[in-house]
Amino acid sequence: MIDHLRHIAIFARVVDLGSFRAAAKDIRLAPSRVSEIVTDLEDFVGATLLNRTTRKIALTNEGRKFYAHAVEMVRSAEGGLDELNALSLEPAGFLRILAPAFMSSSSLATAMGDFTRRHTHVDLSVSFTDLPVDLLRDGFDLNVRVGWLDDSSMMSRKLGEIERVLVSGVDYAKARPDPQHPRDLESWDWIRYAQRSNTMEFNAGSGRTVKVSGRSRLQVDSIDALLHYTRLNFGVTVLPKYLVDQGLKAGEFKKHLEDWSLAPLGIYAVWPDQSRRENLTVHFVRFLAEQFGQTGRAENARG
Repeated sequence: MIDHLRHIAIFARVVDLGSFRAAAKDIRLAPSRVSEIVTDLEDFVGATLLNRTTRKIALTNEGRKFYAHAVEMVRSAEGGLDELNALSLEPAGFLRILAPAFMSSSSLATAMGDFTRRHTHVDLSVSFTDLPVDLLRDGFDLNVRVGWLDDSSMMSRKLGEIERVLVSGVDYAKARPDPQHPRDLESWDWIRYAQRSNTMEFNAGSGRTVKVSGRSRLQVDSIDALLHYTRLNFGVTVLPKYLVDQGLKAGEFKKHLEDWSLAPLGIYAVWPDQSRRENLTVHFVRFLAEQFGQTGRAENARG
Protein backbone atom coordinates (compact mmCIF):
# COMPACT_ATOMS: atom_id res chain seq x y z
CA MET A 1 0.00 0.00 0.00
CA ILE A 2 2.86 2.40 0.78
CA ASP A 3 4.16 2.12 -2.80
CA HIS A 4 0.71 2.93 -4.14
CA LEU A 5 0.54 6.16 -2.12
CA ARG A 6 3.29 7.44 -4.42
CA HIS A 7 1.31 6.12 -7.40
CA ILE A 8 -1.74 8.06 -6.22
CA ALA A 9 0.28 11.30 -5.94
CA ILE A 10 1.64 10.81 -9.47
CA PHE A 11 -1.87 10.08 -10.79
CA ALA A 12 -3.07 13.37 -9.26
CA ARG A 13 -0.19 15.23 -10.92
CA VAL A 14 -1.06 13.74 -14.32
CA VAL A 15 -4.62 15.01 -13.95
CA ASP A 16 -3.45 18.42 -12.67
CA LEU A 17 -1.13 18.96 -15.64
CA GLY A 18 -3.31 17.31 -18.26
CA SER A 19 -0.87 14.82 -19.76
CA PHE A 20 1.64 12.09 -18.96
CA ARG A 21 4.40 14.08 -20.66
CA ALA A 22 3.80 17.25 -18.62
CA ALA A 23 3.63 15.27 -15.38
CA ALA A 24 6.78 13.34 -16.31
CA LYS A 25 8.68 16.58 -16.90
CA ASP A 26 7.37 17.99 -13.62
CA ILE A 27 8.41 15.01 -11.49
CA ARG A 28 11.47 14.14 -13.60
CA LEU A 29 10.51 10.69 -14.77
CA ALA A 30 10.21 9.23 -18.25
CA PRO A 31 6.67 9.59 -19.72
CA SER A 32 6.55 5.82 -20.27
CA ARG A 33 7.29 5.25 -16.59
CA VAL A 34 4.53 7.66 -15.52
CA SER A 35 2.09 5.81 -17.78
CA GLU A 36 3.17 2.49 -16.26
CA ILE A 37 2.63 3.85 -12.75
CA VAL A 38 -0.94 4.94 -13.54
CA THR A 39 -1.63 1.55 -15.15
CA ASP A 40 -0.29 -0.20 -12.05
CA LEU A 41 -2.58 1.95 -9.92
CA GLU A 42 -5.57 1.07 -12.09
CA ASP A 43 -4.74 -2.62 -11.72
CA PHE A 44 -4.49 -2.16 -7.96
CA VAL A 45 -7.87 -0.41 -7.59
CA GLY A 46 -9.54 -2.59 -10.23
CA ALA A 47 -10.90 0.26 -12.34
CA THR A 48 -9.93 2.41 -15.32
CA LEU A 49 -9.17 5.89 -14.05
CA LEU A 50 -8.16 7.64 -17.27
CA ASN A 51 -9.38 7.42 -20.85
CA ARG A 52 -6.34 7.87 -23.07
CA THR A 53 -6.23 9.18 -26.66
CA THR A 54 -3.28 10.26 -28.78
CA ARG A 55 -3.94 13.90 -27.94
CA LYS A 56 -5.31 14.05 -24.42
CA ILE A 57 -6.46 12.23 -21.32
CA ALA A 58 -9.84 12.38 -19.60
CA LEU A 59 -11.07 11.12 -16.26
CA THR A 60 -13.55 8.25 -16.23
CA ASN A 61 -16.44 8.38 -13.75
CA GLU A 62 -14.42 6.16 -11.40
CA GLY A 63 -11.36 8.32 -12.01
CA ARG A 64 -13.25 11.49 -11.14
CA LYS A 65 -14.32 10.06 -7.80
CA PHE A 66 -10.86 8.70 -7.06
CA TYR A 67 -9.15 11.96 -8.06
CA ALA A 68 -11.09 13.89 -5.40
CA HIS A 69 -9.64 11.58 -2.74
CA ALA A 70 -6.16 11.71 -4.33
CA VAL A 71 -6.16 15.51 -4.22
CA GLU A 72 -7.22 15.43 -0.58
CA MET A 73 -4.40 13.01 0.24
CA VAL A 74 -1.80 15.16 -1.52
CA ARG A 75 -3.17 18.35 0.05
CA SER A 76 -2.98 16.81 3.51
CA ALA A 77 0.61 15.67 2.97
CA GLU A 78 1.64 19.06 1.60
CA GLY A 79 -0.09 20.73 4.52
CA GLY A 80 2.18 18.75 6.83
CA LEU A 81 5.20 19.91 4.84
CA ASP A 82 3.95 23.49 5.08
CA GLU A 83 3.79 23.25 8.85
CA LEU A 84 7.36 21.99 8.95
CA ASN A 85 8.44 24.71 6.50
CA ALA A 86 6.90 27.30 8.78
CA LEU A 87 9.24 26.12 11.54
CA SER A 88 12.25 26.06 9.24
CA LEU A 89 14.45 29.02 8.39
CA GLU A 90 14.87 27.74 4.85
CA PRO A 91 11.75 27.45 2.61
CA ALA A 92 11.46 24.41 0.37
CA GLY A 93 9.01 23.07 -2.20
CA PHE A 94 7.62 23.65 -5.68
CA LEU A 95 5.35 26.43 -6.95
CA ARG A 96 3.57 26.82 -10.30
CA ILE A 97 3.11 30.51 -11.16
CA LEU A 98 1.06 32.30 -13.81
CA ALA A 99 2.05 35.76 -15.10
CA PRO A 100 1.28 38.02 -18.11
CA ALA A 101 3.44 37.33 -21.16
CA PHE A 102 4.83 40.88 -21.34
CA MET A 103 6.39 40.50 -17.87
CA SER A 104 8.75 37.74 -19.01
CA SER A 105 11.64 40.23 -19.19
CA SER A 106 10.51 42.53 -16.36
CA SER A 107 12.05 43.21 -12.98
CA LEU A 108 9.33 41.02 -11.49
CA ALA A 109 10.57 38.05 -13.53
CA THR A 110 14.08 38.83 -12.32
CA ALA A 111 12.84 38.83 -8.72
CA MET A 112 11.32 35.38 -9.23
CA GLY A 113 14.67 34.09 -10.41
CA ASP A 114 16.41 35.76 -7.48
CA PHE A 115 14.09 33.88 -5.11
CA THR A 116 15.33 30.52 -6.41
CA ARG A 117 18.92 31.74 -6.24
CA ARG A 118 18.44 32.74 -2.62
CA HIS A 119 16.47 29.62 -1.65
CA THR A 120 18.12 26.61 -3.24
CA HIS A 121 15.46 24.15 -2.03
CA VAL A 122 12.66 25.93 -3.93
CA ASP A 123 11.71 25.11 -7.54
CA LEU A 124 9.50 27.41 -9.63
CA SER A 125 7.62 26.75 -12.86
CA VAL A 126 6.49 30.08 -14.34
CA SER A 127 4.04 30.26 -17.25
CA PHE A 128 4.12 33.65 -18.99
CA THR A 129 0.94 33.77 -21.05
CA ASP A 130 -1.95 36.05 -22.03
CA LEU A 131 -4.28 33.10 -22.62
CA PRO A 132 -7.14 32.64 -20.12
CA VAL A 133 -6.17 30.09 -17.47
CA ASP A 134 -8.13 28.83 -14.47
CA LEU A 135 -5.86 29.03 -11.43
CA LEU A 136 -7.42 26.12 -9.55
CA ARG A 137 -8.48 23.88 -12.43
CA ASP A 138 -5.10 24.12 -14.16
CA GLY A 139 -3.08 23.46 -11.03
CA PHE A 140 -1.38 26.82 -10.47
CA ASP A 141 -0.42 28.01 -6.98
CA LEU A 142 -0.18 31.74 -7.72
CA ASN A 143 -1.35 34.23 -10.34
CA VAL A 144 0.32 37.60 -10.99
CA ARG A 145 -2.36 39.96 -12.31
CA VAL A 146 -1.91 43.39 -13.82
CA GLY A 147 -4.73 45.92 -13.73
CA TRP A 148 -7.54 46.01 -11.21
CA LEU A 149 -8.73 43.09 -9.12
CA ASP A 150 -12.17 41.61 -9.55
CA ASP A 151 -14.26 40.69 -6.55
CA SER A 152 -12.80 37.38 -5.41
CA SER A 153 -12.63 34.97 -2.49
CA MET A 154 -8.92 34.47 -3.13
CA MET A 155 -6.09 36.02 -1.17
CA SER A 156 -4.17 38.89 -2.74
CA ARG A 157 -1.36 41.33 -2.13
CA LYS A 158 -0.32 44.36 -4.12
CA LEU A 159 3.26 44.05 -5.34
CA GLY A 160 3.67 47.38 -7.09
CA GLU A 161 2.50 49.49 -10.02
CA ILE A 162 3.33 49.83 -13.70
CA GLU A 163 3.56 53.34 -15.12
CA ARG A 164 2.02 53.66 -18.60
CA VAL A 165 3.10 55.94 -21.44
CA LEU A 166 1.49 57.06 -24.70
CA VAL A 167 3.84 56.47 -27.64
CA SER A 168 4.06 56.04 -31.38
CA GLY A 169 6.81 55.16 -33.81
CA VAL A 170 9.13 58.03 -34.66
CA ASP A 171 8.22 58.10 -38.36
CA TYR A 172 4.47 57.98 -37.59
CA ALA A 173 4.86 61.00 -35.29
CA LYS A 174 6.89 62.97 -37.86
CA ALA A 175 4.03 62.77 -40.36
CA ARG A 176 1.59 64.54 -37.97
CA PRO A 177 1.41 67.71 -35.89
CA ASP A 178 2.48 67.06 -32.31
CA PRO A 179 -0.74 66.65 -30.23
CA GLN A 180 -1.36 69.31 -27.59
CA HIS A 181 -4.53 67.82 -26.12
CA PRO A 182 -5.87 64.23 -25.84
CA ARG A 183 -8.71 65.13 -28.22
CA ASP A 184 -6.08 65.70 -30.94
CA LEU A 185 -5.51 61.94 -30.95
CA GLU A 186 -9.06 61.04 -32.03
CA SER A 187 -8.03 61.21 -35.69
CA TRP A 188 -4.86 59.16 -35.15
CA ASP A 189 -4.58 55.44 -35.81
CA TRP A 190 -4.65 53.47 -32.55
CA ILE A 191 -3.12 50.05 -32.07
CA ARG A 192 -5.57 48.41 -29.69
CA TYR A 193 -4.83 45.89 -26.96
CA ALA A 194 -7.67 43.37 -26.77
CA GLN A 195 -7.58 43.11 -22.96
CA ARG A 196 -7.94 46.86 -22.53
CA SER A 197 -10.89 49.21 -22.88
CA ASN A 198 -11.14 51.17 -26.14
CA THR A 199 -11.48 54.37 -24.09
CA MET A 200 -8.36 55.91 -22.55
CA GLU A 201 -8.63 58.36 -19.66
CA PHE A 202 -5.98 61.09 -19.46
CA ASN A 203 -5.36 63.11 -16.32
CA ALA A 204 -4.08 66.69 -16.22
CA GLY A 205 -2.05 68.05 -13.32
CA SER A 206 -5.07 70.10 -12.23
CA GLY A 207 -7.09 66.94 -11.64
CA ARG A 208 -9.05 67.36 -14.88
CA THR A 209 -9.68 64.16 -16.84
CA VAL A 210 -10.39 63.64 -20.54
CA LYS A 211 -11.58 60.40 -22.13
CA VAL A 212 -10.56 59.59 -25.68
CA SER A 213 -11.70 56.84 -28.04
CA GLY A 214 -9.62 57.04 -31.18
CA ARG A 215 -10.12 55.06 -34.36
CA SER A 216 -8.52 51.66 -34.71
CA ARG A 217 -8.11 49.21 -37.57
CA LEU A 218 -5.56 47.00 -35.79
CA GLN A 219 -6.17 45.09 -32.56
CA VAL A 220 -3.80 42.58 -30.96
CA ASP A 221 -3.84 40.39 -27.86
CA SER A 222 -0.21 40.64 -26.73
CA ILE A 223 2.08 43.42 -25.57
CA ASP A 224 4.86 42.06 -27.79
CA ALA A 225 2.61 42.65 -30.80
CA LEU A 226 1.90 46.20 -29.62
CA LEU A 227 5.65 46.81 -29.48
CA HIS A 228 6.14 45.31 -32.93
CA TYR A 229 3.47 47.36 -34.67
CA THR A 230 4.47 50.54 -32.86
CA ARG A 231 8.05 50.11 -34.11
CA LEU A 232 6.62 49.65 -37.61
CA ASN A 233 4.78 53.01 -37.32
CA PHE A 234 1.22 51.65 -37.54
CA GLY A 235 -0.07 54.14 -34.98
CA VAL A 236 -0.20 55.28 -31.38
CA THR A 237 -0.66 53.07 -28.33
CA VAL A 238 -0.11 52.82 -24.58
CA LEU A 239 2.77 50.71 -23.25
CA PRO A 240 4.44 50.01 -19.89
CA LYS A 241 7.13 52.61 -19.21
CA TYR A 242 9.97 50.12 -18.85
CA LEU A 243 9.28 48.87 -22.39
CA VAL A 244 8.95 52.43 -23.72
CA ASP A 245 12.30 53.35 -22.20
CA GLN A 246 13.93 50.59 -24.25
CA GLY A 247 12.32 51.92 -27.44
CA LEU A 248 13.31 55.51 -26.66
CA LYS A 249 16.90 54.46 -26.08
CA ALA A 250 16.90 52.73 -29.47
CA GLY A 251 15.42 55.83 -31.14
CA GLU A 252 12.28 53.94 -32.22
CA PHE A 253 9.56 55.67 -30.15
CA LYS A 254 8.28 59.15 -29.45
CA LYS A 255 6.31 59.99 -26.31
CA HIS A 256 3.22 62.18 -26.55
CA LEU A 257 1.24 64.40 -24.18
CA GLU A 258 3.87 64.33 -21.44
CA ASP A 259 1.89 66.95 -19.47
CA TRP A 260 -0.92 64.41 -19.19
CA SER A 261 -0.81 61.08 -17.37
CA LEU A 262 -2.52 57.71 -17.46
CA ALA A 263 -3.51 55.87 -14.30
CA PRO A 264 -0.85 53.27 -13.42
CA LEU A 265 -1.75 49.59 -13.40
CA GLY A 266 -1.45 47.68 -10.15
CA ILE A 267 0.51 44.43 -9.97
CA TYR A 268 -1.13 41.87 -7.69
CA ALA A 269 -0.30 38.40 -6.47
CA VAL A 270 -3.43 36.26 -6.17
CA TRP A 271 -3.63 32.78 -4.70
CA PRO A 272 -6.28 30.39 -3.32
CA ASP A 273 -7.36 30.82 0.28
CA GLN A 274 -6.65 27.10 0.78
CA SER A 275 -3.36 26.93 -1.09
CA ARG A 276 -1.70 23.52 -1.14
CA ARG A 277 1.62 25.20 -0.31
CA GLU A 278 0.29 28.07 1.75
CA ASN A 279 3.39 28.95 3.76
CA LEU A 280 5.73 28.73 0.78
CA THR A 281 3.32 30.83 -1.31
CA VAL A 282 3.10 33.53 1.36
CA HIS A 283 6.88 33.52 1.78
CA PHE A 284 7.31 33.92 -1.99
CA VAL A 285 4.72 36.74 -2.22
CA ARG A 286 6.35 38.56 0.67
CA PHE A 287 9.69 38.39 -1.11
CA LEU A 288 8.22 39.81 -4.34
CA ALA A 289 6.47 42.60 -2.44
CA GLU A 290 9.71 43.56 -0.69
CA GLN A 291 11.42 43.81 -4.07
CA PHE A 292 8.87 46.45 -5.07
CA GLY A 293 9.10 48.30 -1.76
CA GLN A 294 5.62 47.28 -0.61
CA THR A 295 4.68 46.62 3.03
CA GLY A 296 1.64 45.20 4.77
CA ARG A 297 -0.07 41.87 5.14
CA ALA A 298 -1.83 39.66 2.61
CA GLU A 299 -5.44 40.68 2.25
CA ASN A 300 -8.58 39.30 0.75
CA ALA A 301 -9.19 40.57 -2.79
CA ARG A 302 -12.55 41.93 -1.69
CA GLY A 303 -10.93 44.06 0.99
